[in-house]
Amino acid sequence: MAIEFSERIRRIPVYPTAGAYALGDDVAMLASNESPDPPLDAVVAAAQRAVAGANRYPDPSNSELKRALSNRYGVPSARIAIGNGSCDVLLAAGEALLEPGAELVYAWPSFSVYPHLAAASGARAITVALDDEQCHDLDAMATEITAATRLVIVCNPNNPTSTALAFADIAAFVERVPRHIALIVDEAYCEFNLLDDPDTTLDLLAKHSNLVLLRTFSKVYGLCGMRVGFALCGSEDFPRAVDQVRQPFFCNVAAQAAAVEALRHQDAVAERVERAVVARVEIESGLNDLGIEPAASQANFCWFDLPGDVDESEVVAGLAERGVIVRAGGALGRPGALRVTYGTPTQNVRFLDALGDVL
Repeated sequence: MAIEFSERIRRIPVYPTAGAYALGDDVAMLASNESPDPPLDAVVAAAQRAVAGANRYPDPSNSELKRALSNRYGVPSARIAIGNGSCDVLLAAGEALLEPGAELVYAWPSFSVYPHLAAASGARAITVALDDEQCHDLDAMATEITAATRLVIVCNPNNPTSTALAFADIAAFVERVPRHIALIVDEAYCEFNLLDDPDTTLDLLAKHSNLVLLRTFSKVYGLCGMRVGFALCGSEDFPRAVDQVRQPFFCNVAAQAAAVEALRHQDAVAERVERAVVARVEIESGLNDLGIEPAASQANFCWFDLPGDVDESEVVAGLAERGVIVRAGGALGRPGALRVTYGTPTQNVRFLDALGDVL
C-alpha cells in the first residue's frame, strides 16, 4: 500500500530544474541565470573562515548580515528579512499570507516558483498575461485586485522574459495597490537593469509599509551555491511573519559570511554588470544575424521565440549535443521559446555558433 500524502502535494508543480549538472567541464551552462564569474577570493576566504566554526549553529537572527545590508541600503535591520535564497522568502510569504479563499496576483510567464505559493496554501492564483512586448501589464494586474487579494508579485526585470519596466511605472503601480495587500517587487536581476538606478525603488519603502523589495546574492554576486536572499521591507511586519513560519537557522554560517564580504566589493559588482551588458549586445547582434529578435533584455539572460517551423525540444537537444545547455521555454510558460544566460565571451560565441548550426 502506498503512502498517503496531503492534497497539496498533488497541487504543487515540480520546479523545472536545469539538467547537465553531471556533465564534464567542457559544457557551457547557460540554463540557470548563474554568473559566469566565480566568487571573489575575499568572499571565498570569508566563507572558509566561517566554516571553521561550523560546530556551532549559525546566528539565527542573521544580525551581522542584516547590519551590513542596512548600511548598504539604508533600511533598518528590523525591516530586512533573510532567506535561504530569495525562493525561501517567497515561499515563506505564501505560508504567512495565503490560505484557502485568498488570492494571489502575478504575471505569466514569470518566475517558476510563484505557482507554488497558491498551490501550497490552497489560495487562488490569478495570472495576468504579459503584454505584446513581453512585459508586465500593470493596468491589467491592477484590475484583478479584489477584496480577496492578499499578495501581488511583480518581477522586475522579469524572469524568464528578461524585460523590465521603468521606475515610474513601478511607482505608479505601488500607489494603486491597497495598503493592506502585500506587494512584492522581485528584483533578483535589478543590478543588470539599465533603465534606472537599481536603488531607486528604495525610496518607495518609506511611503509604502506593504512594499517588499526582494533581492538575492545568487546573480550579480555569483553566490548561487551559497543560497542567500533578502527582502527590504516597508515595515517590520513582513520580516517578523516570514520568520514565524520557517525553521530556525535557515541561513548557514558560510553563506552569511560570504554575503557580508560580498557587499564590500561594489566595484566588482559594477564590473560584472558591465561584462553582462557587453554580452547582451553581442548575443543580441548574433541572434539578429540568425533572423531572431530577442526580447529587450535588462537582465543577465536573453529570451526569444524560435522560428515557427522549429521544434523547441529538438533545438534544446541539438544544443546539448554541442555542449551548450539552455532552458526550454515550454517549462517556463511559453513553448517555442528559449532562455539563455549570458556566459563568458567564449561560451557566448559557442552558443551562437551552435544555435546557427542547429537551425
